Amino acid sequence: MDKKTVRDVDVKGKRVVVRVDFNVPLKDGAVADDRRIRAALPTIQYLLDQGAAVVLMSHLGRPKGEPKPEFRMDPVADHLRQLLGKRVTKLDDCVGPKVESAVEAMKPGDVILLENTRFKPGETKNDPALADGLATLGEVYVNDAFGTAHRAHASTAGVAQHLPAVAGFLMEKELNYLGRALADPKRPFLAILGGAKISDKFGVIQNLLAQVDSLLIGGGMANTFFKAQGLSVGDSLVEDEALDTARELLDSAGDRLVLPVDCVVADRFDADADAKVVPVDQVSDGWRILDIGPASVAHFSNRLAAAKTVVWNGPMGVFEFPRFAEGTFAVARALAGLKDATTIIGGGDSAAAVEQSGLADKMSHISTGGGASLEFLEGKELPGVAALMDK
Repeated sequence: MDKKTVRDVDVKGKRVVVRVDFNVPLKDGAVADDRRIRAALPTIQYLLDQGAAVVLMSHLGRPKGEPKPEFRMDPVADHLRQLLGKRVTKLDDCVGPKVESAVEAMKPGDVILLENTRFKPGETKNDPALADGLATLGEVYVNDAFGTAHRAHASTAGVAQHLPAVAGFLMEKELNYLGRALADPKRPFLAILGGAKISDKFGVIQNLLAQVDSLLIGGGMANTFFKAQGLSVGDSLVEDEALDTARELLDSAGDRLVLPVDCVVADRFDADADAKVVPVDQVSDGWRILDIGPASVAHFSNRLAAAKTVVWNGPMGVFEFPRFAEGTFAVARALAGLKDATTIIGGGDSAAAVEQSGLADKMSHISTGGGASLEFLEGKELPGVAALMDK
């Protein structure tokens, strides 16, 4: 990684503003899944051990530029206190005189969590005044929020224009795993893409096809490829406007683009729908494809068996319905069984699926950023990363 990290700056006795990704699910006023909070702990603990005062900032949910009680950071602060085993002061704003005076009173080892940055309309607009206000709170800026690195917001890109700006350990880890996979992968290098739409991942498919030995396609996006091949897909989700694109990809990719050979079809989009397994060329009207079938699982697993690097982003079916989750979980099991391979899970639904399958500890790296990892795999520059100091 060619960006400076927290190891490259002196933080002793300094106030360090850290952008973390504490956008976590809440249930009954408490944190329901703390993976993102835990992922930031190594950076926070390192700064405290080095004698810094730590000012944390994050967004939570989509409050759309105004304070909303259900998106306050208080439950996150409560949970962080338990994980750190020390006092965490939660403030009721993220900028302004009261925040500034609280921060100025900090001593080394103190931790403050600011209120939700997206309560300010200027956050998502990368408003210079808000960025300046956040920057006055510290002497060093650390970005450890890979999940928002693809956004040019005041707390991700703006602040970095005012302070020495470096990556935290989580950001470093994300960039190292994803960067190495694209720049210098051990081969065979395979990618697995799922999810609903080709249009969301067209750039990713194009970029990966130039680099991988095989690209396995599942999820709703496979339906568009089937139709582009002239197959009937019944009532399945299809992007008709992407059919020409799908044909171009099929023509250019040759046998590197691998599609399912069978599928689980249902008579309606429902957890309790009637379902059956059919070959991909035998999908009847009135039925819709909701998962890959067992022959596809075997076909994909066979391709994966020799892989040395695998990147996976997106489920193989409608995995929120248990009976249409087997294809996704089977892919997770196939990856968990690989020996001497680097397995990178690209955030979002695929990360959730790996967690649900109980196989998270068998993967090399599970990204904390779905959208950010996709844009990285597409070859795009991430504003939150570009703003950091080069080594």
